[in-house]
Amino acid sequence: MSRQLEINPLNKDAFAPFGDVIEIENAERLMINDGTAERYNDLADIDVASDGGRPIISIFRGRRRRFDPSEPIEINMMERHPLGSQAFVPLQDAPYLVVVARIADHIGPDDLYAFLAQGKQGVNYRRNLWHHPLLVLNDGHEFLVIDRGGPNDNCVEQYFTPKQGYAQLFL
Repeated sequence: MSRQLEINPLNKDAFAPFGDVIEIENAERLMINDGTAERYNDLADIDVASDGGRPIISIFRGRRRRFDPSEPIEINMMERHPLGSQAFVPLQDAPYLVVVARIADHIGPDDLYAFLAQGKQGVNYRRNLWHHPLLVLNDGHEFLVIDRGGPNDNCVEQYFTPKQGYAQLFL
């Protein structure tokens, strides 16, 4: 049993229940450094301080999950971070996919939403929000990631059961 997910364009309004879209469009703009730099201020609500957490910055390099464009991407698991938010900012101007579900104890394929993010859009997943691990369309797509470091495990994975089935993404 499978469910085909509709892929919607990523925008701030559609993504608001899940977190923040990180982009400069309509952001507060400040001229700094004697007018030689623009600062787009406060683009996401980074939430990592619970239980002794601290912000960490990493770079993730993604690999495509499928190589035949005629084959769907199968979504059979999701993850969440109960102790902090997680932000992904692409370092290349290339599209990528975002799959999320609202905060709940358990989810299934019918609870998923899919978005196509453009290369100038990042995402910040709210604390405890179900999301699929990185879904890049180009091998080697790199992201600056801001998330929680510190004590305690901050990753919960849920695999869908055969009875639940899975979801599919077609491009």
